[in-house]
Amino acid sequence: MSKVNSPITGICSFAKYPICTDLNELQADMAILGVPYDLGVGFLSGTRLGPRRVREASTQYGRGDAGFYDPERDEVYLAAPWKIIDVGDADIINGDIQGSFDNIEWAVRKMIEQGATPVVIGGDHSISIPAARALDTLGPVTVVQFDAHLDWSDAPGGQRYGNGSPMRRMSEMDHIQGMAQIGIRGLGSSRKVDFDDAREYGSVIVTASQARELGVDGVMERIPASERYYVTIDIDALDISVAPGTGSPMPGGLSFTELNAYLEALTRKGEIVGFDFVEVAPQYDPAGVTVRVAAMTILSFMGHILKRREQKRDV
Repeated sequence: MSKVNSPITGICSFAKYPICTDLNELQADMAILGVPYDLGVGFLSGTRLGPRRVREASTQYGRGDAGFYDPERDEVYLAAPWKIIDVGDADIINGDIQGSFDNIEWAVRKMIEQGATPVVIGGDHSISIPAARALDTLGPVTVVQFDAHLDWSDAPGGQRYGNGSPMRRMSEMDHIQGMAQIGIRGLGSSRKVDFDDAREYGSVIVTASQARELGVDGVMERIPASERYYVTIDIDALDISVAPGTGSPMPGGLSFTELNAYLEALTRKGEIVGFDFVEVAPQYDPAGVTVRVAAMTILSFMGHILKRREQKRDV
């Protein structure tokens, strides 16, 4: 007898996809890695709980091999034969930044070696540093960030690996060539010198209000042309009313529809070689809205990435 596989039953893998925690045995087109890490947070911690709660919320949306039908586009996404696997969590060593980063980098690198596109669920935004290090075998990669904050802080107090520094650290990597930062806003987002340094590097900065004025096509025109993109999505790119469950929520942000429109359009601009979704701190949102927004954004972006590959394959 076939199982109903109800959302309330079974183990909470992401969207109830199959599990493979031995990365040497991984066979997948796309793989989900959790990173329950928040040693990089200087104020409100708790993003270490993000991956587990996002997975739990995602089980309600699991469709397995049948995929997801979108009535607005009359398309089915993430259906077989695409193979998506949840590989569990990177091994985090409490109190050990370098050891944890080494383990995150190893896991993402291994996923790429096995031919799977990495989807990384954080965790605070510093986890994007080891994830980006693992991209060096892919050739030049352009980074697109969706975030309220610039994250270009250098090393406050000597700490180079906090959640306010990932974009500066990525800019120092030889294989990262080109960067765009979308949704930046708010007084105190970063110091003026950080913005000056980012612009000197060549980063394209588009504030949330500018993004609304430009529209999807206008934003895409601002993003540097590239064959390969890595996308890092901070949940606080979204407005505080949409996603309050984060350590640094900001008013004036993007809507769920706006963010997903930018992500879909980006899949038509170049190959998405991986992405991360960070800074979900579920304890600050008792209603559980934020984890659902995160789960649906991740699934939607995964669907558009693989749909674009289908279209290119069928040409």
